[in-house]
Amino acid sequence: MSSFVRRVPDGDDRERLVCTDCGFVAYENPKIVVGSVVVSGGKVLMCRRAINPRKGFWTLPAGYMELGETPAEGAAREAREEAEADIEIDGLLGVFSIARIGQVQMIFRASFVDRDNPHFGAGAESLEVALFSWETIPWNDIAFPSVHWALQAWRTAGTGLLGQPKGNPAEDLRGTRPMLGYTE
Repeated sequence: MSSFVRRVPDGDDRERLVCTDCGFVAYENPKIVVGSVVVSGGKVLMCRRAINPRKGFWTLPAGYMELGETPAEGAAREAREEAEADIEIDGLLGVFSIARIGQVQMIFRASFVDRDNPHFGAGAESLEVALFSWETIPWNDIAFPSVHWALQAWRTAGTGLLGQPKGNPAEDLRGTRPMLGYTE
């Protein structure tokens, strides 16, 4: 059975897992998270997590992108899985990097397919799902810093054309390096 060791392969500049038998390099790459800020009547759809990490805290419908789907398809799938919502993607709202845990998050702005009668409910990974106005968002119970960033991007973008996607806030370093005593 093959074994792997951490070393810098020839021609590379960082440690990688390398097979001691054949030299195969097992690259470890960031995971892509896709999700959406789903808006109806000026309110945003949020899910209270039924799973760890951060069980019981509020988030946007989002999760890891699957092989064979586009980012927008993945965001729509996550909305169906977590919030039983059929959505239409409006555009890319933000791309957030969380390098310290190896994630790139692509968050879209979206609306319900049936805008006049939005349907949603708690999927298997959600304890409950609700629409919140800006003033009623449970800010103290938000699961992850990136949810704050996405909600701020949504608020800033408004209802018009999105323009260039937002990125990590320059003043919030949680995406680029670990903060003492903080885990996401």
